[in-house]
Amino acid sequence: MTTITKPEISPELLAALQPKVEIEKQVIIHCCFPASGFSDMMIRIWSSTFLIDESLGHRSVLIHHENISLFPYWTEVTPMKDYWFTLVFSGLPKECTSFDLKEEIPEEGGFWIKNIKRNESDVYKVKIN
Repeated sequence: MTTITKPEISPELLAALQPKVEIEKQVIIHCCFPASGFSDMMIRIWSSTFLIDESLGHRSVLIHHENISLFPYWTEVTPMKDYWFTLVFSGLPKECTSFDLKEEIPEEGGFWIKNIKRNESDVYKVKIN
């Protein structure tokens, strides 16, 4: 009968081999486009919209959009009624305490909301002017 000996593995190597799961936090921004009396109002979002933490040199990219069209398409806005849409971005670094929401586009009309204070939930409501 053969005896099987269990190999010994150093604790450091075992720790290095353990699966490392990094939770991908996402940032959710609920945006309000305020009511206007104008008919035929149209809005859209560009994929070149970012969350920017200048102090850390970080940009979170837009990964999903709800209730708004992505350039080059347009979404019609009902007159006299606030219009809400949602943007989902890749996570911010845990050291981030505030950030800007900026739509960087090659024409007039891009928005820039500065100095949004970070919260624990990473869910925010902003007004687009």
